[in-house]
Amino acid sequence: MQVILLEKVVNLGNLGDVVRVKDGFARNFLIPQKKARRATDVAMKEFEARRAELEKAAAEKLAAAQSQGEKLSGLTVQIVQKAGVDGRLFGSVTNADIAEALQKQDFAVEKMQVRLPNGPLKTVGDFPVQVSLHTDVLVDVTVSVLGEHV
Repeated sequence: MQVILLEKVVNLGNLGDVVRVKDGFARNFLIPQKKARRATDVAMKEFEARRAELEKAAAEKLAAAQSQGEKLSGLTVQIVQKAGVDGRLFGSVTNADIAEALQKQDFAVEKMQVRLPNGPLKTVGDFPVQVSLHTDVLVDVTVSVLGEHV
């Protein structure tokens, strides 16, 4: 299926690109999330009429993400979990836990924006984590996992 991208999509294209994707990806993800539209002649004409408006909105989103990224950059988040004597956690620290800790500090971050390169954190210590605020804005945050001995 051919679709017109209404915003930048990672590994697919930029705003306004006409790309061919699998039908299920378009139907189940791109179109419901309002990231794309079917590439029909009518849709192409409507898109060209709204192109400036969409580009302005995309630039505003990018600017907002960059300003939040500057505030978030270099931040250290402390999370307390129950741990054994050897420093291993009972359970793990997931991206949802990190997003919740950031939300308590007044940062609007969803769990899908938190990237854990090696999977959930299972030991006590400091770990570098990336937060993707926008497709072009990646911010490094340090997560400090503290052990609470039982």
